[in-house]
Amino acid sequence: MLPENITAIVARNELWSGSAASEPYEAGWAREAVIFVRALKDPKGAQPACRVEISPDGMRWVPEGTSAPMPAARDAVAALRVKHFGNWLRVAADFEVGAESTVLMTIHLKA
Repeated sequence: MLPENITAIVARNELWSGSAASEPYEAGWAREAVIFVRALKDPKGAQPACRVEISPDGMRWVPEGTSAPMPAARDAVAALRVKHFGNWLRVAADFEVGAESTVLMTIHLKA
């Protein structure tokens, strides 16, 4: 039997700066997730680490522990792999003043 899987686009052509986060995604049916963050334009300023956050209700968030550097160049990609995440997922990053990145973020889930 083939595993069930889905790809969800949760941020498309979004400008991230300051305290930024993707839209939450409900993924309680999945056993694992791979999240890709791609820079659609050349980022400005120092790029922070992005981190996976989890939530019991889609409103209150805690760091899951997985992080990766934000992509530092146009078309560069960061990947984050997670398991045991409960029901809600998102990615967040805290940018320094003047730093920003235009992102495309997808979540790939497998049951």
